[in-house]
Amino acid sequence: MVLSKQLRFFLMLGALLTLGSLIGCSTLTELRQDFADRVFGREPPNPPAALEEIKPSYSAKIDWSSNAGKTEKYDYTPAMDSSAVYATNIAGEIIKLDAAKGNQIWRVNVGEPISGGVGIGSGIVLVGSNKGNVHAYDMAGKPLWKAKVSSEILSVPRYFDGMVIVRAGDNHIFGLDATDGSRKWVYERTTPALTLRSSVGIAVDGGAVYAGFAGGKLVALRADNGKLLWEATVAQPKGVTEIERIADITSLPVVDGPVVYAVAYQGRIAAVDRRNGQVVWNRDISSYSGLSIEDTKIFVSHTLGAVYSLDYETGRTFWRQGALSNRRLTAPLPMGSLIAVGDLEGYVHFLTRDEGKFAARIKLDSNAVMSLIPGTNSTQLIAATRDGGIYAISVK
Repeated sequence: MVLSKQLRFFLMLGALLTLGSLIGCSTLTELRQDFADRVFGREPPNPPAALEEIKPSYSAKIDWSSNAGKTEKYDYTPAMDSSAVYATNIAGEIIKLDAAKGNQIWRVNVGEPISGGVGIGSGIVLVGSNKGNVHAYDMAGKPLWKAKVSSEILSVPRYFDGMVIVRAGDNHIFGLDATDGSRKWVYERTTPALTLRSSVGIAVDGGAVYAGFAGGKLVALRADNGKLLWEATVAQPKGVTEIERIADITSLPVVDGPVVYAVAYQGRIAAVDRRNGQVVWNRDISSYSGLSIEDTKIFVSHTLGAVYSLDYETGRTFWRQGALSNRRLTAPLPMGSLIAVGDLEGYVHFLTRDEGKFAARIKLDSNAVMSLIPGTNSTQLIAATRDGGIYAISVK
């Protein structure tokens, strides 16, 4: 009976999408968002696995905590330099916190809702709004410039070599001059009728911009002029229905030496040669939140909640931790001998790097953990939760 209801919903959704394409873009956008919310909504389609008691071999503690403000439907990633953490909220505020104690240094309002995470580089703090504006501030919180792109900005703006590179929600990528925000180039790509709404952004490394798209496509662009270097297929859509054929790359590509790695929802993880876009290897693993890499191992959070450790040269599995099913995990964060992941109930779990066994666990609050970034040293991380919580956590 449950399956029957799901099938009826998907058939009705297909009809509505067709109707939406006739009515107008705003209706179609709303339907896309509604579809993404139903697939990856605030409530999981299946209950999260109950957490079993563990015998911790490490101790995790909260060094400090702060609150950046409400996030509502957006996913925010904080940023960090050597002395400060930068966060944002739906009210349009950028908050700078002292990295050592979490005290607020300054808080400014850009004048409109912020829809993506914070980017920093070369003395510039960057955010994007739901109206398609990029706002640049200096490290003292003073405005530098504002630039307009084609649609809302759901991801983190990136600084690279005098350029600010921004991905808009309609999958256009813009190269802006970091001194005044003037447009230098734009890469345009058609968005399919049915895609997953996500905060997927871009990775910039060695003069190239890497971005994943719907249909399992990964592209490399020149950072100085936006010209396409190559396009690779990470995952091929498969299945009978449009729902089954979704194979979007909804997480950041990860660059490691001569290879860039990417993973698709309902698709595959692949290693791609950065020089020519040739796929070195791939294997079937689905992920919505993404992967990370450290030394010779890849760590990926599966869509259904398992955490994998894979060999970076072949993709073979070293270990799989399956006790966190349906807990909507963040991308894994390597921390030396440990791997950290956050979940939908406000927990951060620490797994041993070599075996994937539970080493520690800490509860932050009752809201989902949105993102994890490295802290001031190898034993600390910064976590952001959906209610605006910012936490510095140490594990030893």
